[in-house]
Amino acid sequence: MSAWLPTAPCTPQDCSGHHGPTAGLPAAVGRLLAGTALVLAGALLTPLVAPLGAAVRDRLTRRWARTVLRAFGLRVRVVGRPEPRRGTGVLVVANHISWLDIPLVAAVLPGRMLAKSEIRRWPVLGALAARGGTLFVERERLRALPGTVRTLSAALTAGSRVVVFPEGCTWCGRDQGRFTPAVFQAALDAGAAVRPVRITYRAADGRFSGAPSFVGDDTMPASLWRVVAAGGLTAEITVLPLIPAGTHTDRRALARAARAALGLPESPVAQSAVTEGATTRTAVTGSATTRTAFTGTAFTGTAVAQTAVASDSANRPASSVHQCVSSIPASASSARTPS
Repeated sequence: MSAWLPTAPCTPQDCSGHHGPTAGLPAAVGRLLAGTALVLAGALLTPLVAPLGAAVRDRLTRRWARTVLRAFGLRVRVVGRPEPRRGTGVLVVANHISWLDIPLVAAVLPGRMLAKSEIRRWPVLGALAARGGTLFVERERLRALPGTVRTLSAALTAGSRVVVFPEGCTWCGRDQGRFTPAVFQAALDAGAAVRPVRITYRAADGRFSGAPSFVGDDTMPASLWRVVAAGGLTAEITVLPLIPAGTHTDRRALARAARAALGLPESPVAQSAVTEGATTRTAVTGSATTRTAFTGTAFTGTAVAQTAVASDSANRPASSVHQCVSSIPASASSARTPS
């Protein structure tokens, strides 16, 4: 396992508690079946949506993503007003808590997401992901870093909205990791603005809920059941002002500015997240030991739900553009994507 993959200290035992109402067994089972069916439908319909105009794709993707979240039992609350697509590339950056982050961002700012390169080799689903405009990441090849940053820059230059999770792994939401800077270099190279968005999951009383957190050695089935069994969950996304291109000329300064915009100041926990033996998490791979922020997929068996989210395919660059990656040192036990 690469020593350059970020880690987080969060675990399901410490971070995934939910204090509030719960759904009965029939309701939870119904949510699980409905949500899974909608994700599968989104994956299968992606090839039909891809040729449509950007405005139509965005509208369909937003409706699909909101419907998925509601099917899983979550209300959606949007704070701030996202601007319509401007015709120029924008890098959307968000803190990372759960596989639910993917449809949540898509419900407001549909765009091309980053996925681990292994997904491209999956039968059927890999082809659908590529056709939907997914950018692929070679997580453990540091030599690929310059080329993959150029790839992301090309996507932004071509006018795509690209969504990334710069923490490089999921955190529980009570604390956060640092934003690693390589993806911000792509924004600088492309002259693209950065749109920070903050993700929070709340219980019925408005307090933080850990039920959606997908961290540590959690499994996908356990995470799914915890979400559908929780009552009164709200997925909140706060759309923050653009950081215009040219505001910062250094990728580290731009990364710090984006993180600060989310109200996530550096903390001792975030700075010491690279701890020996810490487990890690992907946005969704279906594996308990390999969880990467840049997977761009929604969950096991429905891995290309994100491809319906990656609705920017009409503006995507040439077919050689498949991935983006960045890197920071981390625990040798980490299974995280280079960021």
